[in-house]
Amino acid sequence: MSAPSAPVAPPRLTSLSHGGGCGCKIAPGVLSEILRNSSGLMPPELMVGIETADDAAVYRLNDEQALIATTDFFMPIVDDPFEFGRIAATNAISDVYAMGGRPIMALALVGMPINVLPVATIGQIIRGGQSVATAAGIPIAGGHTIDSVEAIYGLVVMGLVHPDRVKRNADARAGDMLILGKPLGVGVLSAALKKEQLAPEGYAAMIANTTRLNTPGIALSALPGVHALTDVTGFGLAGHTLELARGAGLTAVIDWPRVPLIDGVRALAEAGFVTGASGRNWDGYGADVAVPEAFSAVERALLTDPQTSGGLLVSCAPEVADEVLAIFHREGFADAAVIGRMEAHGGAALRVEVGVRA
Repeated sequence: MSAPSAPVAPPRLTSLSHGGGCGCKIAPGVLSEILRNSSGLMPPELMVGIETADDAAVYRLNDEQALIATTDFFMPIVDDPFEFGRIAATNAISDVYAMGGRPIMALALVGMPINVLPVATIGQIIRGGQSVATAAGIPIAGGHTIDSVEAIYGLVVMGLVHPDRVKRNADARAGDMLILGKPLGVGVLSAALKKEQLAPEGYAAMIANTTRLNTPGIALSALPGVHALTDVTGFGLAGHTLELARGAGLTAVIDWPRVPLIDGVRALAEAGFVTGASGRNWDGYGADVAVPEAFSAVERALLTDPQTSGGLLVSCAPEVADEVLAIFHREGFADAAVIGRMEAHGGAALRVEVGVRA
């Protein structure tokens, strides 16, 4: 009589995805080509559509309320199913905060390889997302599921904002300061994790960074002098700063030494742990970025590193910069920092400097 076979362990979640988190976004150059000439009906109540590469659509309901609508979903960036659900939900909900709004409700988007992943694993992903929605004070009120080759999870999220407090990518002003709410490096950490080379402290930092909701967006939208908001996700710091610059017809300047990085990320990048998405990002928009001759390949990889559930990027008048930083710090974003400024358009849409300004 033969011995019973040992149960087969379920596969690592990251082994089922060709690109995890926001690193699996379509490259910016390809996306621009896909969306070319794709605009349709634009009613007057639609305050924000696809024309300015904003984080969400905004529809005016009345003089006091505008509806924010967004969706975000992706493949696993970590192997723990509960944490994958948390990260995906945080990333999706944060788009509402990036428009200056307050989330009110979500719908789940679930695509899973039913014959590969145990039902219990899929349930943990969904429960992880629900835990973040609960923390944000909103229900996941429904959704849609499909049997998919790769594991996919995310949310459709709706929120409300006063029409006068909507923060678009296109409204930055010359002379504004640029403030970043979270440190960079999630893409680098995810590359190391996928190769099983990420230390426990790096993994803990990655989870902490990607599951922190960008709640300061609500208070920032009410602050006079905050002109534009976005969040830094799959196109990296350079790509999302470029969106601010292009939308406003200005030049953005990044003071590179001021940009906060997650501890240990630079060493990992120097060891070769970078994502393919960072290279695709550069290929898509590098022609619009001026960097110093001494800017190394590692620095460029960090500049274009795809962030999953990244930080808010704020363009604000200099006189409110301290108050913006105080809002971030009060809500637990200790790494928030001034990283640059907006100038009248001249030359490249984005210029990177390596000397810290006084």
